[in-house]
Amino acid sequence: MLRRAIRGLVTVGMAACLIGIMPAVAFAHVKVTADTATQGGYAALTFRVPNERDDASTTKIEVQLPADTPLASVSVKPHPGWSYAITKTKLAAPIEAHGAQISEVVGQITWTATDAKSGIQPGEYEEFSVSAGPLPDTDRLMFKTLQHYSDGEIVRWIQDPSSGGDEPERPAPVLRLVPKGDAASSPSTGTDRVSLTADGTPATGSGVGSAWAVGLSAAALVISLACAATMVVRTRRTR
Repeated sequence: MLRRAIRGLVTVGMAACLIGIMPAVAFAHVKVTADTATQGGYAALTFRVPNERDDASTTKIEVQLPADTPLASVSVKPHPGWSYAITKTKLAAPIEAHGAQISEVVGQITWTATDAKSGIQPGEYEEFSVSAGPLPDTDRLMFKTLQHYSDGEIVRWIQDPSSGGDEPERPAPVLRLVPKGDAASSPSTGTDRVSLTADGTPATGSGVGSAWAVGLSAAALVISLACAATMVVRTRRTR
């Protein structure tokens, strides 16, 4: 009877671990986040780039800024061990920002590792920051991204995640914007609106992130109970 109970606990523990791990798999994509992204305002955008390979490092990142909703002002935060280059695009029709007519905007930002050691190694991720604005009057911004690996592979994160159906294999990073005057100016992230903590895990109380945390907690509890039951059995056998 006790053995059956132990087997049941172990089975439940494994299931709980899978429940906790499955949402985390979704976070292996390139993401863009911002503490606050309000239409008409400025925001510090963070591009989170994980290395999904176990035999190569990420050496270059190309982020394309949306051409249909151009950003008048863009500045890049220097990233240690990486250089960056800005490619500008001329607009067919000028846009106005702070009373000035803007005819040329940043169209692409390319970050390149300065040496082999600076690349994003297997099992690691990096965050690249940009300040941009004024943010357009739209509900979202999509940033198509190309991820270059040291062996020559290029992963194209360019698929529109809102195209309907299941999430595409290579979704482009998407930033949700808060309407002007909206009091609920919550952190804006990708299509799932999940905010991440400093170590890259979903923040508690943020949609799927909350479920992720609950799943891990449940798994830890069940595994602890299973271990305790196993110790009891071993103690009885010894006696």
